[in-house]
Amino acid sequence: MREIAMYEGLKHFHLLTVVISATLLSARYVLMMMDSAMLEKKFLKVFPHINDTFLLVSGIGLVVITGFIPFTPAAPWLTEKISCVLVYIALGFFALKLGKNKLLRTFAFLGAIGWLAMAGKLAVTKTPFLFG
Repeated sequence: MREIAMYEGLKHFHLLTVVISATLLSARYVLMMMDSAMLEKKFLKVFPHINDTFLLVSGIGLVVITGFIPFTPAAPWLTEKISCVLVYIALGFFALKLGKNKLLRTFAFLGAIGWLAMAGKLAVTKTPFLFG
């Protein structure tokens, strides 16, 4: 019973950090599109990294608790989820830092949100559709 409570608590914490990550990406994208000086606030420079660290640690904790091991035949859905998250990170970085113009940054942002949604779908259904 205690393991179930630990799993549920960690899962909900992980989901909270996912929501915070998507919210921060969206807020930073909007501020970037508005050429806002608020992007220079220390909070928006530091907190996303803190949240992403908690997101990663909670994800590793869930792997340990559940026994689903990515990059093995036993959990192809988790391999796909991690791949989606890596694309989300890359596109988010492109949207906020590397994009040459606002149009490219917008496509990167929308792509990042799409890949995050795909990671969420994989987490819920546990049905791979790319590498499965």
